[in-house]
Amino acid sequence: MKSLKTKISLLLIVLPVILLNAQGELKSVEGYSPNIGSMVYMLEDLKDRITEQVKDLDQSQTDFLYDANANSIGSLIMHLVSTESYYQVATLEGREWTSAELASVGVAGELNAKVNSMLKGEPIGYYLDLWDDVREKTLAGLKTKDDAWFSSNIEEGLNYRYIWYHVMEHSANHMGQIGTIKNRLPE
Repeated sequence: MKSLKTKISLLLIVLPVILLNAQGELKSVEGYSPNIGSMVYMLEDLKDRITEQVKDLDQSQTDFLYDANANSIGSLIMHLVSTESYYQVATLEGREWTSAELASVGVAGELNAKVNSMLKGEPIGYYLDLWDDVREKTLAGLKTKDDAWFSSNIEEGLNYRYIWYHVMEHSANHMGQIGTIKNRLPE
């Protein structure tokens, strides 16, 4: 059994690292209205956490399928890109995807075996760069909106805040799937 002095020393070494990595405060990002700024903070936090989780994957890890019904990490990231792009265009620009957008980012709107077979051979950086591009447009579009818009209804019982909450929670759900896939990667 370790002595009390050793335990305290270890705690003093580890505690600053824990505190530096603590995520206990949601903030509103400057340059946005308060509620939109809070959503931007959450969207960016999730994107950063997912990126950190996958940024060093090699090609075989990016394309890995642990069974016939699974999705690859590359497909999941592309799905996040597709989902965000769809809602960005629909809510911030008030339009549908162009045929070029559908071909470039819409391919992973749904996840299935066909999409997984199509999304192979691209490095993880390819998907992360696409996500960066889509996010840049999202952030620029959200800067042009205010909290009154954010709370306004698209239709009865559905407002813009909920749509962007859905984009955020969608990322959180797939972050869990990505973690599961990473735990199943061959050694």
